[in-house]
Amino acid sequence: MKTSFRQKILVLAIGLVISVSAFAQNGKIENLSAQAALVSEFDVNGLKVILKQRASAPTVAVGLFVRGGAANLSEKNAGIEDLMLNSAIEAGKQFPRQAVRRELARTGAAFNAGASTDYSVLSFSSTRKSFDRIWEIFSDVTLNPAFAPADVERIRTQLSTRLSESEVDGDGALAALSSRTLFAKHPYANDPNGTVATIGSFTVDDLKNYHRDVMQTSRLLLVVVGDIDAAQLKTLVAGSFGKLPKGNYQAKTLPPLDFSKPTLDTAKRALPTNYVEGVFNAPSLNSPDFYAMRVATTILQQRIFEEVRVQRQLSYAPNADMGNTAVNTGNIYVTAVDANQAVGVMLNEIRKLQNVPVTADAISGMAGQYLTTYYLGQETNATQARSLAEYELIGGGWRNSFEFLNHIREVKPQDVQAVAKKYMKNLRFAVVGDPAAIDRSIFLAS
Repeated sequence: MKTSFRQKILVLAIGLVISVSAFAQNGKIENLSAQAALVSEFDVNGLKVILKQRASAPTVAVGLFVRGGAANLSEKNAGIEDLMLNSAIEAGKQFPRQAVRRELARTGAAFNAGASTDYSVLSFSSTRKSFDRIWEIFSDVTLNPAFAPADVERIRTQLSTRLSESEVDGDGALAALSSRTLFAKHPYANDPNGTVATIGSFTVDDLKNYHRDVMQTSRLLLVVVGDIDAAQLKTLVAGSFGKLPKGNYQAKTLPPLDFSKPTLDTAKRALPTNYVEGVFNAPSLNSPDFYAMRVATTILQQRIFEEVRVQRQLSYAPNADMGNTAVNTGNIYVTAVDANQAVGVMLNEIRKLQNVPVTADAISGMAGQYLTTYYLGQETNATQARSLAEYELIGGGWRNSFEFLNHIREVKPQDVQAVAKKYMKNLRFAVVGDPAAIDRSIFLAS
């Protein structure tokens, strides 16, 4: 009998209730340990492979991650990794573009490529039935990309168009202004997506040379999630990516960002409202402070929403958030005509978090909320593969991905207060809108 959507949601909800109950009673989530037991790792000629076996899973997700991200780049070649990877998945020497498109359409599989500050990735998802065929094609386009000039130009145009439109609206302009000031003289200043100028400057030979330099097993990480046998995967890797040279890649230690004093940078733009972001320091994914800071930021987000939107109607969508990058940050964000009042309220909520302990019940309730969102977010193989890779690359190892909720559960009120004092200070503000309407004394009082 076919299961209805409503029945699926009911089963999921029951499972979550059982999990939350076990979580509250035992203090640890036992089935997370069981999930970790499904993961194995092995090495093929210097290439680390992480496999999570999901018995009877109808799909398989594969990610080939390139270590380094922005640290691999310079001002002159920012964006080359993104252009190279997106061009590579168009076609290989054995499978021309039309053959790749035909097979992907026939099987329902998909290739993707992307670059971020800490790593880049080539990935695919397919059904288990089509996995062997799609692996063959993926290996070809990844290891032997054709880099046909027409394909490169098409991808170049797509990326350039996206970049040229990135600062059209207020949010895009705000993100660009904040990044330029915050990341000045830092490796993160080398945007992995590049600029219109850099993307336009790379030749086909540049992409081929960069591909050759990147394709070394010491620079790569392979993560697979699905109903795949480890012995079968080892054979497939040995016959493809395992043949690459090892190289001698060593991860670079990134310097911290400068939060020694509060700053304010503005850009004038004729907009109906002011766009504001205040960035503060935050612990990285592999720091013991990460979990308390995640709780603190979530509490701050809830309080800001209540005070700025609900109580005062100063903004429709005020927010507080925290990233997952190797050199990490958190932020407060608001769009408001009266930016001074909105930011004043937000900074006051930070001070409350620093000086008035939260209740243990508030943290306990939040742990249940995280549990629900965790399981909903882990439904797909692709999401699980990305999580394993992220923790392996910047979070102290893939095993830590299964301890997130238990660490959240261990956070105490004094921990929240401590990280708020330690990190939520000397905010670096960026404002896009009307600089003349901004009271600098309010923004620099953090």
